[in-house]
Amino acid sequence: MEVVDESGFQVVTFPGQKGKGLVATADFLEGSTIFEEDPIVCCQFPWNATCKYRACDYCMRALETAEENIRRLLNNPDIIIPNHECCTTDKSSHTECDLCGTEYCSQECLQRAMAEYHQVLCMRTKSRDGSHPIEIINETWKNFYYPPESGSIMIFAKIFALINQAADKSKILHKFSQFCQFTSNEDEEITHKLLGDNFRHHIDVLREMFVSAFGIPECQHWMTPEGFSSLIALVGTNGQGVGSSALAEWAKRAGDLDLPRAEKEQLEEFIDNLYSNLDDESGGFLNCEGSALYELQSKINHSCDPNAEVCFLNGNSRITVRALKEIHQGDEITISYLSMCDVDRSRHSRQKELRANYLFQCQCTKCQTQAEDPDVTSDEEFSSGDDDN
Repeated sequence: MEVVDESGFQVVTFPGQKGKGLVATADFLEGSTIFEEDPIVCCQFPWNATCKYRACDYCMRALETAEENIRRLLNNPDIIIPNHECCTTDKSSHTECDLCGTEYCSQECLQRAMAEYHQVLCMRTKSRDGSHPIEIINETWKNFYYPPESGSIMIFAKIFALINQAADKSKILHKFSQFCQFTSNEDEEITHKLLGDNFRHHIDVLREMFVSAFGIPECQHWMTPEGFSSLIALVGTNGQGVGSSALAEWAKRAGDLDLPRAEKEQLEEFIDNLYSNLDDESGGFLNCEGSALYELQSKINHSCDPNAEVCFLNGNSRITVRALKEIHQGDEITISYLSMCDVDRSRHSRQKELRANYLFQCQCTKCQTQAEDPDVTSDEEFSSGDDDN
């Protein structure tokens, strides 16, 4: 059993097909932080960016103020929010690439992007006439991949750029090799799930564009049809959704203010009405959204009764893995790959969802306890209950 020591936990390679996982080497109280982590690579979804959700190209921090965000979403330039001091957006620190205009929340993020990938991806012009290879790749993706989004072609471009620009290319390639890998048939199944019925045509078109734009020797193993499909599968199964919102940050901080009762009730009513109006206008599309790959987080296994969760507490792509319950030394640290709604569905429904998206059959304690439950989906159980009444 291979073990890699970290602070408070170990990265363990389990025998058999389970692969890697995290095991606690210390006790964690409910609500305590197990670790925080920045991604290897992070990218905003293309349609999200097209719809003017402005985010830092490096860390995904929202660049709008809460008031700007609300005014745009409600198409009302006259809205004024109270307690402006609760907005965390610092526009004085914002900057951009002098050559192409790509936006960053700080000089630090710009410098990191330049050091890691942006020298390769920079278009060298602020003109957006659709002729640059990166623009063509992005628009091709958008033409067949519509919201709600769960992936971005530009995360692949950033991966190629990271490798291209790295001084030690073997080191960054090794990082990507540590992510969960699948057989060619499984890669095809995941790619089909992500790209839809015409995925073979789409993947060939995209691959040819990448060969032309990023044909570096170190990435040749990803330039074949099978290799490109494996890269899409790698990101599709290991990617973590990322969201940031100046509005959400403001609402949380404003809601935590110690105010006189009448003023507190007035503020709460304002926030409730605001979210109701936003829901009518924009539905659930309120945040800057994207995806990222995390070296440690990707090694945490799934459980339908997890003892940890992934949180975004820093207003950007930095994650906090936090204990949902007491975790004792020797316990495996687990998160749920399912949404909060899906994790409460029947065992059959959960297994079906996990098989479709992650190609494994869950053997967690909850699933084993419910092994004798009927093989019906939650919807079927609900309908059956209605028939009995």
